[in-house]
Order: sequence, then structure tokens, then C-alpha cells
Amino acid sequence: MFVAKVIGNIVCSHKNDNLKGLKLLIVQPVDDQLNEKGKPLVAIDTIRQSGEGDIVYLAKSRESSIPLNKDLVPSDAGILGIIDYYNVKRMEEK
Repeated sequence: MFVAKVIGNIVCSHKNDNLKGLKLLIVQPVDDQLNEKGKPLVAIDTIRQSGEGDIVYLAKSRESSIPLNKDLVPSDAGILGIIDYYNVKRMEEK
């Protein structure tokens, strides 16, 4: 799993039958300080509640579509939850 920020959405006039009725969002992966990390990607909003500006956690590959209970959903990432609070405590190096 990894953390990302929702930065936009995608509207498709035609898509795979297993994706019909699902919202596709553009997410920007972030590091533990919520700074951009890597390139943006498209994710399925499996919880159907995510929106622009939300900090979310995602799964990649096959695991991304498990909440949908469908076989062979073509996806690279799926949003599994919205993060309400995020705190990272760094261990001091000796």
C-alpha cells in the first residue's frame, strides 16, 4: 500500500465493462512528509467517496480491484480509504 493525494479526475466516454459506474481519479504519490514522490497515476475510487484534495491510501496491481468483487478489472491502482489524520514520528539517529 502507499499514500497519495487526489489531484484530479478523468471522464471517459468509453471504458471496460468492469469499470462502468466507477470513478477514475488522478493521484500523486507522496512521501511521509506529504511531498510529491514519482509520477501521477490513475486510480479507481473503490470506496466511491474520494475527491480532489483528499489524502488516500492505495493498493497497486491485482490487489487494487479486490474490493470490487469482480474478476480481471484493468487497473494500476485502487483507492482503499481516505486518510483523516496522518502523523509520522521520525526516530532520532545516533
